[in-house]
Amino acid sequence: MAAKRSGRSKRGINERLQPLQEPRSEPPLSRERIVATAVELLDAQGVDGLTMRRLADRLGSGVMSLYWHVDNKEDVFDLALDSVLEYRGPPQIAQDWRGEVVHVLEDWRASMLRHPWSATLLPRRALGPNILGRLELLSKTLSRAGVADADVNIAIWSLWNYVMGATITRASFDLSDDAAQQRLTRLSERYPTIERSRLLLDNDWDGAFRNGLGFLLDGLSPK
Repeated sequence: MAAKRSGRSKRGINERLQPLQEPRSEPPLSRERIVATAVELLDAQGVDGLTMRRLADRLGSGVMSLYWHVDNKEDVFDLALDSVLEYRGPPQIAQDWRGEVVHVLEDWRASMLRHPWSATLLPRRALGPNILGRLELLSKTLSRAGVADADVNIAIWSLWNYVMGATITRASFDLSDDAAQQRLTRLSERYPTIERSRLLLDNDWDGAFRNGLGFLLDGLSPK
C-alpha cells in the first residue's frame, strides 16, 4: 500500500513539473505585428507616446522579446513611418505625366494626414524603401516628361517641400473658428486684401492643395 501511495505521489509531482500549456490569446510576435501595433500607438499618442514598454504592453509581451525582431525604438520609428507611406499606385494608368505626379503627391499627403505624426517624423528619419520608391517614381516621371536631368533634383525637392508644408499646415492649423476672421474684419484697414478674400475662413484644403500643385507643375512643364 505504501508503494502504491509513493507511485501516485511521484506521478503527481511529474505532472506538476510539466510546463503549463496555456491557450494563446495573441498571435505570435513578429516584426509585422510590432510595426502595426506601433502605428496604432503613434496614431493614438503621437511620437512622444511611443516607448518600448508601452509597445510591449499593447502586444502582451515582454520588452526584451521585442528585440528579437527590431533593433531599438529608432528602428521601430523607421519601420512604422515607412509602412504608412507605402504607395500601391493609381487605380488605373495615368494618361499623362501630370496626372501621375498629382496622384502620387495626393496619395502621399493623404497618407500623412491619416497619420499626422508621420509629417513631423519624416524629416528626421532615414528614408525607407517606400518613400524612396515614391521619389524614384517621381524622378522617372519627370524625366520622361522632358525635365532636364539638371533640374530633376530641384523639381523633386520643390514637390517634397510643397507636400510637407501643405500637410503640416493642414494637420495643425484650424480654420473652423471664425474668431480670427472677425478680428481681421475689425482691422480691415490694415489687412484689406486678406480680409476681403476671407483667407482665414477658406477651409477648402484639398482644393487649395490641388490648385497650388497645378501652379507648381505649370512651372515644371518643359517649354
